[in-house]
Amino acid sequence: MKTTLLLLLLLVANSIGAQEKLNAKNSSIVFEASVPFFEAVEAKNEMVNSVLNTKKNTIVFVAMINQFRFERSLMEEHFNKNYMDSKKYPKAIFKGIIEKFDIKNLDEKKGEYLIKGEIIIRGKSKKINVIAQIQKIAEGMELISNFTLNTDDFNIQVPTIVRSKIAKNVNVSVKTVFH
Repeated sequence: MKTTLLLLLLLVANSIGAQEKLNAKNSSIVFEASVPFFEAVEAKNEMVNSVLNTKKNTIVFVAMINQFRFERSLMEEHFNKNYMDSKKYPKAIFKGIIEKFDIKNLDEKKGEYLIKGEIIIRGKSKKINVIAQIQKIAEGMELISNFTLNTDDFNIQVPTIVRSKIAKNVNVSVKTVFH
């Protein structure tokens, strides 16, 4: 009897703990650093891992740099070797807190939330604030955010020969569904 009760309590505790953390293994990040009249500079990574702690309202995204895909393989090669040095700096990380968020109040209507956090790219850390649209959907909880990052903040060196073809301000879009 005691063993059964103990097992039941452990199962209940695990299910409560599991509900505090929502995961998404296929979040996507798209960045665009195009300049008018030149070839589009855009890449997408659909293998981003993210975790949301609904009790603490903390959120973490981890993107492997070498998982960004470009339309042209040569761009991808230059991105990994010349700009991002993805062997030395293999991932980008964002850790933040969603302000005034309570999962109990979430519904199908998009809510706008401020996320305050820190992003680390190429070993350089920058505090950023981003706005995210969050809503309940059939599959779980969807988060969408669009923001801009500056290459100078992360010491990303663009060679002089292509500097006029790549924007310093990079538009970033994030989409994830937490389960």
